[in-house]
Order: sequence, then C-alpha cells, then structure tokens
Amino acid sequence: MIEKRSLLQTVPMMTDPLSAYIESTTAPAHRRGCPLSELRDKLRRVGLRPTRQRVSLGWLLFGKGDRHITAEMLFDEASRARVPVSLATVYNTLHQFTEAGLLRQLAVDGSKAYFDTNPTEHHHFFLEGEGELVDMPHTAAVSVADLPEPPEGMEVAGVEVIVRLRRKTA
Repeated sequence: MIEKRSLLQTVPMMTDPLSAYIESTTAPAHRRGCPLSELRDKLRRVGLRPTRQRVSLGWLLFGKGDRHITAEMLFDEASRARVPVSLATVYNTLHQFTEAGLLRQLAVDGSKAYFDTNPTEHHHFFLEGEGELVDMPHTAAVSVADLPEPPEGMEVAGVEVIVRLRRKTA
C-alpha cells in the first residue's frame, strides 16, 4: 500500500533562528546527517547566524552541487520556490557567503558577477553566446608567466583565468 504524504511532510520546514539553534545543539542521533541541520552547522562554523533567509538561499545554492549562479538567477529560483526574499537580500547573502569563504565571486565582465559554489582555486571557460560559466577540466594545464611585482606591502592572493569562448561562424 502506498502511503500518502502531505506537501508539508515532504518539504523541509524552515524554523526561526532560535528554534534552529536549539534543534541543532540538541539534535538526537537520528537527526544527524539531515541536510538542513548540516547547512545550519556549516553557516555557524563560518560565523554566520543561520537565519531563515540564509538557510533558504543556502539550500537553493548548495543543494544542486557545484555550479555558477548570478544574484538574478538565485532570486528567480527563490521566487519559484516561494522563498520570500528581495533581490537586495539575495545580493547581501551572496556577498556574506563569499566573505565567509563558502562561495567564490567571479567578475566575468563589468555588468554581471557570478558566484561559484566551489570556492577552491580553479579556472573557467565563459561561453559568450550563452552567458554561461563552465569549470575548466582539472587536467587542463594553465600557465601564467611573468606576473608583475605587486606594490610594496602587497602579495598576490591568487590568479583567476577565464577563457572566453564563442561558437565559430561557418
């Protein structure tokens, strides 16, 4: 016999921050491994309070594996998922996650910033016609030679390579 479930039983419920804190610090063994609890713990470990909006946006961001997303794309996903957030909140959350090391911000051009859910150092292809960012294979050898000396008191924090691609015309 197939058990019928209500939508409320199948969709994780967001709770207020105090309840989330109490739940995460007193979670019984059978709750360990719960994706929402793990997300709340991840936010706490990097110094962010797991507010309802951060957890909701984090669930949308990190629940689909490594990917590249803009604030507008995440806002659209949140709207479709009926997560009540403003575009400003999405931008603020993406920047907070980036400052905490959970995301990596990539400036592809002056008009749009992409956020990578894989914050490790790696390089990208940008598909100009599609406006899509794609990870370069880890086997791709990228060499950057002859970097200029940084100014006094500064050091190179990293080098990002974005190779812009477009389809060949016949």
